Amino acid sequence: MTLLDVVMFAPALAFALILLLPAAAHDIIRKAALALSLIVFLLSLALVPAVWQAGSSYHFEADVQWIHYPNIRYHVGMDGLGLWLVMLSTLLTPVGILVSWRHIDRRVKEFYAFLLLLEFGLIGVFVSLDLFLFYVFWEVSLVPMYFLIGIWGHERRIYAAVKFFLYTMAGSVLMLAAIIYLYNKSGTFDYLVLQELISSGRLILGHLEQTLLFLAFFFAFAIKVPLFPLHTWLPDAHVEAPTAGSVMLASVMLKMGTYGLLRFCLPLFPEASRENAPWIVVLAIVGIIYGALVAMVQPNMKKLVAYSSVSHLGFVVLGLFSFNQNALDGAVYQMLSHGISTGALFMLVGYLYERRHSLEIAAYGGVASPAPWLSSVFLITTLASIGLPTLNNFVGEFLVLQGAARANFTWAVFAATGVILSACYMLWLYQRVFLGRYAAPAAHAEAAEAHDPGADHGHPGPHGPGPGEAANRLHDPGMPDLSIREWAAMLPLLILMVWMGTAAQTFLPAIGASNARTLETLGVQEEYRVKTPARAPSAALPQEVAHAR
Repeated sequence: MTLLDVVMFAPALAFALILLLPAAAHDIIRKAALALSLIVFLLSLALVPAVWQAGSSYHFEADVQWIHYPNIRYHVGMDGLGLWLVMLSTLLTPVGILVSWRHIDRRVKEFYAFLLLLEFGLIGVFVSLDLFLFYVFWEVSLVPMYFLIGIWGHERRIYAAVKFFLYTMAGSVLMLAAIIYLYNKSGTFDYLVLQELISSGRLILGHLEQTLLFLAFFFAFAIKVPLFPLHTWLPDAHVEAPTAGSVMLASVMLKMGTYGLLRFCLPLFPEASRENAPWIVVLAIVGIIYGALVAMVQPNMKKLVAYSSVSHLGFVVLGLFSFNQNALDGAVYQMLSHGISTGALFMLVGYLYERRHSLEIAAYGGVASPAPWLSSVFLITTLASIGLPTLNNFVGEFLVLQGAARANFTWAVFAATGVILSACYMLWLYQRVFLGRYAAPAAHAEAAEAHDPGADHGHPGPHGPGPGEAANRLHDPGMPDLSIREWAAMLPLLILMVWMGTAAQTFLPAIGASNARTLETLGVQEEYRVKTPARAPSAALPQEVAHAR
């Protein structure tokens, strides 16, 4: 048993332990779930050193027989691509537990158990090296999210949960059919064996075969991304999901789709990937612009952030199908950055909902006065989301645009409009919610009126707000500032926003090594040169970054 096995099965063990606790012991359940999830995160930190130093190869590999016929193996391993996605999963699980601490007050045991089961499924997806095992974990992760939305969601939770389930299952069936076809053709589900058979020419897929297999995998992953026009399930799922569900869905589950494209579609079907790249890139660019434009007119905060995800993940797909090192590195970096910044946005929207019990932007205004720390944290997260330099999203978007420009400059021009539009809708959201005249909650205003009917409770006079409004701004019990628990959940994400924006080389070496191996399978092998200072000769960087068609 390797350390990776321990990290992967620890959440499953935690899931079982939580189910054994008495249902009425809410505080014990919360503390136990938090402690167990933190233990998993600390264990996962030990995975970093070995993989970071040599991200191109698989580490902590385990390969044992699971089912003899058909030949299904428990084959797992971790490279530079899977490492940071596993770390993202183990970090955000305790964060999700913290943000749900007071908001979830019914079926508490089941809620935290499903969160831990979701973590188990997500880790399994990112480390599976057997196609059947990958499919099993793909489906395992679907089940807890369905219940998180369907039981603890808002008014239209059943509709959103069923829509999410049906969309994902439709894609999963196509992927399963393709996996079975590959097994019948090759006699193995093993991903590494399939790669070797295809690259050596011992497994030859005809043009039609490869195209159909590519499309089957692609549509399963594109639905999960979600890529335009397969995105319609996402806004409903986000709006109805509890805060922790939205965080895990946006930050990690959507990355299952982009991870699948990079891990399976590109290496297993290189010719079909290159052949279908033009129309996929068009869909990605349409998604970037469409998602931004639709986000701009949303009256609901969660829907706005959900459509921003459609736009941001369009950058990831654009990078993946630009087929060069910069673009692929930027795509993976954007996956991680989006997980941090958008997860933080959903957390902050959840904090606002807990205070005002509304997701409508019109219900807010001037929140910066009674909650200055909340507004400051929201501003930092907003700037990270729109790609401000020194914050995390800038690195990924810059690398994707740089790589896309090398592949086709027109792609980069159109995609860059998404960066401008993201600043429009995010800054406008911030202005309407946190700046301007303070909008006191109706219940608070009515209570004040009942207490002293003759007093001025905030009705503006000819020269500005009345004295009652000024007092309510600073002493509104319905809009408290960040608590210690809320700070504890937000602080790791704030640190990562700055860290990833200023020290990208902490993460990029392992990512680049894994992507270089993928590019090799695609037949992309060309070095490029950069100018160095005059006192030193030009140096060729050992990166495989050419655009191949």
